[in-house]
Amino acid sequence: MESLVFLPPDMPAHIAWMLIAFSFVTSLITAAIGIGGGYILLGVMANILAPAALIPVHGAIQLGSSSGRAFMLFKHVDKSVLGPFLAGGVVGASLGGLLFVQIPPWSVQLGIGLFIMWTVVGKLPDLTGKRLFGTAIVASFLSIFLGSTANIIAAVVKTLNLSPQAHVGTHAVLMATQHTFKLFIFGFLGFAYGPYIPFLAAMILVGLAGTFTGKQVLVRAGNYYFRPVLNAILFILAARLIWIGAEGLIQSGF
Repeated sequence: MESLVFLPPDMPAHIAWMLIAFSFVTSLITAAIGIGGGYILLGVMANILAPAALIPVHGAIQLGSSSGRAFMLFKHVDKSVLGPFLAGGVVGASLGGLLFVQIPPWSVQLGIGLFIMWTVVGKLPDLTGKRLFGTAIVASFLSIFLGSTANIIAAVVKTLNLSPQAHVGTHAVLMATQHTFKLFIFGFLGFAYGPYIPFLAAMILVGLAGTFTGKQVLVRAGNYYFRPVLNAILFILAARLIWIGAEGLIQSGF
């Protein structure tokens, strides 16, 4: 078992199989709810992979997962948001690559947490058009440092008041775009994806099966559970980010 060809460097077989199983479960969660699976997988992988490999490898897996959701739900996607997001994503990811420095984590966590909480308990303006361009710049910039900004994108897409399938499909296309930019940036910065390719292929294929399963749940029952569950998850994520950010602010002596 230890000689399986898809194993990355220094990864035992049982750990690889565990991550592949998590890929199915987390892809199912994201396809059914629109958010959450990527963060669970990121948390698990953070305890296994070397820090230098975590964000680019996780990004490659999420690109496969997001692309699968986008393909399965593409006819429902709100295509009016794609142009501004693509343009803003190029700018944001490029800036992130140029300014790949240590940002105080508490400031990012606190800011994102407050923003997401606002989208849940308040009412944001329409974030399409030029405003979406600016949002894409910020989200793609932060993704270089944080690994995933799915919560920001989910909060933005939420303001469009789409149907469950349209929300998940639109969110998937935007996330796939963001992960693509991120992979190019880390490749340019010198990360070697080669040793991970067979493992990534296994993760993505199993993730697609989870995505297909989650889509069936979304289609059958999405209108009943989608909006309250999405709001609950965003609220919990926001509260956690605000708490961690506030702790970091206090500890920094700012």
